[in-house]
Amino acid sequence: MNSLLSLLQPYPFERLRQLLADVTPNQALRHISLGMGEPKHPTPAFIQQAMIDAVLSTPSGLASYPATAGEVKLRDAFAYWLRQRYGLDVNPATQTLPVNGSREALFALTQTVVNVAPKSTVSSSAPIVVCPNPFYQIYEGAALLAGAQPYFVPTDATRNFAQDWDSVPTDVWAQTQLLIVCSPGNPTGAVMPLSEWKKLFDLSDRYGFVIASDECYSEIYFREEAPLGGMQAAAKLGRDDFKNLISLTSLSKRSNVPGMRSGFVAGDAALIQQFLLYRTYHGCAMSPVVQAASIAAWRDEQHVIENRAKYRSKFAQVTPLLADVMDVALPDAGFYLWAKVNGSDTDFARELFTLYNVTVLPGTYLSRAGQGINPGERRIRMALVAETAECVEAAQRIVQFVKSRR
Repeated sequence: MNSLLSLLQPYPFERLRQLLADVTPNQALRHISLGMGEPKHPTPAFIQQAMIDAVLSTPSGLASYPATAGEVKLRDAFAYWLRQRYGLDVNPATQTLPVNGSREALFALTQTVVNVAPKSTVSSSAPIVVCPNPFYQIYEGAALLAGAQPYFVPTDATRNFAQDWDSVPTDVWAQTQLLIVCSPGNPTGAVMPLSEWKKLFDLSDRYGFVIASDECYSEIYFREEAPLGGMQAAAKLGRDDFKNLISLTSLSKRSNVPGMRSGFVAGDAALIQQFLLYRTYHGCAMSPVVQAASIAAWRDEQHVIENRAKYRSKFAQVTPLLADVMDVALPDAGFYLWAKVNGSDTDFARELFTLYNVTVLPGTYLSRAGQGINPGERRIRMALVAETAECVEAAQRIVQFVKSRR
């Protein structure tokens, strides 16, 4: 067996299951889960219909193997969306590639980029993948299974949960082969400004590492101005070749289709070429019927506007309720609230489930201790993915719970 598998830690939701396994919750209250970030808004009917039509079509449908690079119409849809959303002009044939959701792509991209062979110009230390902290656990797992060492950069709550990039030592940057950023962030919802992107591009130029920009929450936001994307930032700074940059996005949150496992990557054509080579062996071509439904989704914006309006209304009702009793505020974007609690975050989650039958995710399940701190301690993540009434009811129970603990 691959010995690197022993380095993997249990996924946050498995840890949550174990935390609550011996608990009998209050049976007088129906269970409400704010634990998992799985979109619950209805899938648009036109996307479902596009998939049905594709299944029945001839000669495509399910009767032929799909190409790893995807159909021309699909890559054209990616380019169309990038132009409409970010004002970017990309070559769909060389600068975009379909993926089966951003999670799969993040893992595969890490395996493509990381080179464990010693470089003649540096020491033979293990390559490093720099990640935000707290983080999406695939970042850590992908790094470990690629033979790299993850290095976690903590967020700073006093600066809107920005990463403290200046805290990273020079010798770490010198060994870094991949930097993974998440903007809007999971779980903080923080959006990286142009000045932060410039800092990272300068570091990438100096040390030669690749930047992977996880942007799967980019279409759920609360300000009038849409979040800045990595490729958009590069273009604003004159980096039109997107050197050493790959952006990853997905339909799961944008279009409420997590079961489709559909997204794409875009950016540096040289990296895309190598990623395509890896993927031809990886065996991860997107199904033709998923491609057809994806084309329909990427070319329609009205359903995204309506979806965003639902989240804005929901957060406008839930956030003030919780802010009266705990340290929490409306994020820049995303569908999480990242709240500070008194005492242990695991105790808070366990007691809340026991007394009020509401599930939340402890912050320490999304973070690691490093540089003397653990930014997930005494925090919880609440995923406001259910319909508004259910989220409001959950918030009201949490308010009662917090008041009862004082």
